[in-house]
Amino acid sequence: MRSSNLKGILVFFATITLITACNTSIAKQNQPKPNIVFIIADDIGWNDLGCYGNMYVKTPNIDKLSEGGLQFSNAFLTASSCSPSRCSIISGKYPHSNGAAELHTPLPENEIPFPLLLRENGYYTAHAGKWHMGPAAHRAFDLYTDENGYDNGDGGENMWIPFFKDRPKNKPFFFWLASHDAHRPWGADTFKITHDLNKLEVPIFFEDTPETRQDLASYYNEIARFDYYVGKVRAELERQGVLDNTIIIVTSDNGRPFPRCKTRVYDSGMKTPFIVSWPKAMKAKGLQTESLISAIDIAPTILELAGIEVPEDYQGKSFLPVLNNPATEIRDEVFSEHNWHDYEAHERMVRTKKYLYVLNSRPNLTNGGPADSKTSPTQHSLNLVRDAGKLTPAQADIFIVPRPAEELYDVQRDPLQLVNLASVPGYQNVLHEMRILLENWRMQTGDTTPEHLTPDWYDRETGAPLDIERVRGTMPGDR
Repeated sequence: MRSSNLKGILVFFATITLITACNTSIAKQNQPKPNIVFIIADDIGWNDLGCYGNMYVKTPNIDKLSEGGLQFSNAFLTASSCSPSRCSIISGKYPHSNGAAELHTPLPENEIPFPLLLRENGYYTAHAGKWHMGPAAHRAFDLYTDENGYDNGDGGENMWIPFFKDRPKNKPFFFWLASHDAHRPWGADTFKITHDLNKLEVPIFFEDTPETRQDLASYYNEIARFDYYVGKVRAELERQGVLDNTIIIVTSDNGRPFPRCKTRVYDSGMKTPFIVSWPKAMKAKGLQTESLISAIDIAPTILELAGIEVPEDYQGKSFLPVLNNPATEIRDEVFSEHNWHDYEAHERMVRTKKYLYVLNSRPNLTNGGPADSKTSPTQHSLNLVRDAGKLTPAQADIFIVPRPAEELYDVQRDPLQLVNLASVPGYQNVLHEMRILLENWRMQTGDTTPEHLTPDWYDRETGAPLDIERVRGTMPGDR
């Protein structure tokens, strides 16, 4: 056979292979629009699920979704704080860019929630459970439970299945299902699944006491209840015969509600579990991806999957290429922020696969976590150890004041971010590079450092409300 003929045959087969690959990718043309179910937990840390390596918590339903889908190992939030995190997800923007940077500030009316675009393009949209995004975002949903006469129940999941059963059957659907689990105070200790406090591991940030262990066991019980309802959702989709063409996303809004976790910009606060399942279209099943993604990437991805144009002012990137090929990288770094959440704060973080850099504009203040964590049994145990002068360096972090204005961590060597390398001579080039990355991001996104931030509303030692007039300061951002 002549070489030219052989070359032509090889080109032909290469072309056929490319066409086949394109036709079997997730982004198919002229196919029924996928249904989308977005399930978001409240205060569940990234490594507090069985599929993420936690050997003690019981999450069989989420683990099953992971086994049939794609599990992200490097998914990061833009804020480790409930309402800023959720507003960021629904708007596709960083908290300081969308005008809802602080806890309990509503999403402004001029922001475009991505479910609104789904609704305007033929989707039935519904929300059930915790809200925390303000009244302007209600317009994105045909049906919602927030201040609308519905009883969500203790965990927030009571209306999930009824809403599925009552949905119109002639439209593709988008459901935003938001649990109150695992937010304090605990309410699942008598639920169907309970955890033995003697059969769990206490993180090194905490003091190993019976009260800390009970605190963790109660937290795991909340996670188990969340997992139970995730299983109920999957079962209902299967019963209705729509599971195959339904994208299910499971994630959380911030880290666990414990000291050195929630509100913090370390992985314990900002890294989130993130699982995507789509039985009909996903070829990569039971795999993990190391690709970095940000919470602001969720909105453009869902819109692209639905075949809807993404607004130009959205700041995220679609991770559809990662769903098609888990080895694909769409980002070199992610960014996060810590603004007022019960206490005055202004931190910024940039995270690559190798390093984490933190800029703290209020180093004169402690960084001990939110008020509900301050009143926890775990915090009480740490306070006793502090008062006895026996804190370990890892435990002491939440009490340190003044704090470093800059922090740098080698996350491959130091995954818990325990050793600050910002002053180590051998890391000065890395420090400079990370500093420039953060400075450029702040400039490009209009971030600011107001002189008069919202002050403390709670006591930094006890978590008790202060007897003051509660006033807001200047919100970061150039809006």
